[in-house]
Amino acid sequence: MSEQPRPQARTTSGLVEGVWQRTHAVFRGIPYAQPPVGALRFAAPAPALPWEGVRPAVAFGPVAPQSGPAPAGADGGPDWLTLNVCTPDPGVAAGLPVLVWIHGGAYLSGASSDPLYDPALLADAGLVVVTLNYRVGAEGFALFPDAPPNRGFLDQIAALRWVRANITSFGGDPGRVTVAGESAGAGSIAALLAMPTARGLFRRAVAHSVPGMHCTPALGQELTAVLADRLGTAPSAAGFRAVAPGRLAEAVTALGAELPEHADRWGRFARTGIAICPVVDGDVLTETPWAALTGGRAEGIELLVGHTRDEFRLFTVLAGRLGTFTEEDARDALALFAPAPDGPDAYRAAHPGAGPEYLVETVYSDALFRMPSLLLARANLAAGGTSFLFELALQSRAFGGTVGACHSLDVPLAFGTLDSPTGRGLLGDPPGPGAEAASAELLRAWTGFVATGDPGWPAYEPEGQLTRVVDAESVTVPYPEQASARIWADRAPAPFDLS
Repeated sequence: MSEQPRPQARTTSGLVEGVWQRTHAVFRGIPYAQPPVGALRFAAPAPALPWEGVRPAVAFGPVAPQSGPAPAGADGGPDWLTLNVCTPDPGVAAGLPVLVWIHGGAYLSGASSDPLYDPALLADAGLVVVTLNYRVGAEGFALFPDAPPNRGFLDQIAALRWVRANITSFGGDPGRVTVAGESAGAGSIAALLAMPTARGLFRRAVAHSVPGMHCTPALGQELTAVLADRLGTAPSAAGFRAVAPGRLAEAVTALGAELPEHADRWGRFARTGIAICPVVDGDVLTETPWAALTGGRAEGIELLVGHTRDEFRLFTVLAGRLGTFTEEDARDALALFAPAPDGPDAYRAAHPGAGPEYLVETVYSDALFRMPSLLLARANLAAGGTSFLFELALQSRAFGGTVGACHSLDVPLAFGTLDSPTGRGLLGDPPGPGAEAASAELLRAWTGFVATGDPGWPAYEPEGQLTRVVDAESVTVPYPEQASARIWADRAPAPFDLS
């Protein structure tokens, strides 16, 4: 019997040839824009150049310089702006629903090549899955007076335009595109909801652990100035082009470690450990997603959004702070991150007798992920959309079971990549029946939502506040974090600013 020919698909730039993996056609490293280096460094993404003949699409593309641990594919060239397509049916008439995944990584790191994002099980369920790389760190988000802001978001929009123009060739329906992401990826999804240039490029959205991470232009300019001073160059794109990408990424990493030294000037931002984040610049991102949606300047859509129960615990453990927080730490955390003016007192009243560690972790979890996620669900509802809310309660097995239902635990569950290195680290090897049940729940929710707009439980409404609590045995109940919801009410996260 002759070997099956390799799958091919025609894009607007030329013909690509992938490989078969089981019953899926897989295409990797397809450029959706030109390499953003040389004269194009710190510029908006430029359309990919055409090619002659057949372009091999069998290997993941290299990733933008990483400020933090480098994933697979971090080295290998400047072609940072590529994407990958996994499809169960590359026939042009298939018309399958499409999921576009935007990776997380604190806006500083991450790659579509991570085994955590293996799309095989989602493709088994009938989805065409697209994963992509985009510019992170200073390459994607440093603010310059002579370059467009939030270039990482512009990269994502360029990838979505590529999907709209080309996904039919891979068996996808350009009218049934869902964007999805976790952490910084979810923050990207929230930003896309608010950006007029992204309208019409997707129909639905999935956002896990939405971060409340934006800064003002004043803070963004000062961060660039500090980096420029460290690097001995001008605080402009022209000046930074003289700095090698790897050296710039290392400078961002070093600045992140030194943020507490700038607490008097940078306030809350100095406590995040993240030296670069998206800027509410008035042009690319004119306002925060919550303000745009509640103010009627962005349209609501079908949105699946949620968070984990113990969002901040993983960071506590990784920093070696578990069991060490003092009353002074609790006072500082409440003063910085509880909503003013009555937030600190409200947290103590809502949790009488709570120790410093509980208060620190609760307010950090709320301010950084839980309340931005809940308030995005509410804002989308106010904008005329439909929101479905969940909370992950399954306990991780990592670090002796001390991290609880921690940040990022939902990702291997939703992709079904329990045997990936991250999946094994968080869920155990083997993962156990509870993890398998929670994974099946999230897989069903994702595939049902992408295909039909229904994840399998009722929509969130202000009266009932129905929320799916995902665990070994999942249930639908009123939103579990009522105390925090009352404290925050409609006080959405404000951008970080100079103190």
